[in-house]
Amino acid sequence: MFTGIIEDVGTIHRIQKQTDGMKLTIQANTILENIHLGDSIAVNGVCLTVTSFTTSQFCVDVMDETIKRSSFTHLTNGSKVNLERAMSMQQRFGGHIVSGHIDGIGKITQIKKVGIAIIYTIQTSSRLTKYMIEKGSVAIDGISLTIISISPTQFQVSIIPHTITNTTMYLKKLQDNVNIEVDCIGKYIEKLLSISDDTITKEFLIKHGF
Repeated sequence: MFTGIIEDVGTIHRIQKQTDGMKLTIQANTILENIHLGDSIAVNGVCLTVTSFTTSQFCVDVMDETIKRSSFTHLTNGSKVNLERAMSMQQRFGGHIVSGHIDGIGKITQIKKVGIAIIYTIQTSSRLTKYMIEKGSVAIDGISLTIISISPTQFQVSIIPHTITNTTMYLKKLQDNVNIEVDCIGKYIEKLLSISDDTITKEFLIKHGF
């Protein structure tokens, strides 16, 4: 699990295409501290597993399903990526619950400076916006952000200077694609509500740990 608080901005050093995915070598700094094989690291919001590492970079495998669901098709050598290590029990919960499982992609259609902040308008599918609410949380390229307005096909987030300068947002341009992970709470509620009342029995609750 992640929080959406970006720890480091890394650089794609090498992309190795494979028949059913690709392997990424990423240069990084902070997140390499106390790193281990098998650790989970969110790369632009995508939870990936460390397969090897050195003092200056680490490698991850990306399967075809992840590539199809994310903006990874647009990565090139030199691309900057947001990085966050999986949350430990000792950490403060600074963002919101982020699983690292991308729900889909969005496209930046407007960038507007308002006071100290910059408002990004992101176009996406109604399949995703139905899980969003005004003042609710959303992860954009792994960054925990607050939704300030929403319609069936787009939503807006307002980002402060600290977040912009310490993530890849300062590089974003109009028409750029971003990874989107909606708040998982809405999806779980929808799933539970889809279960008919006559299905919820004492035996059903016991079977599922209640």
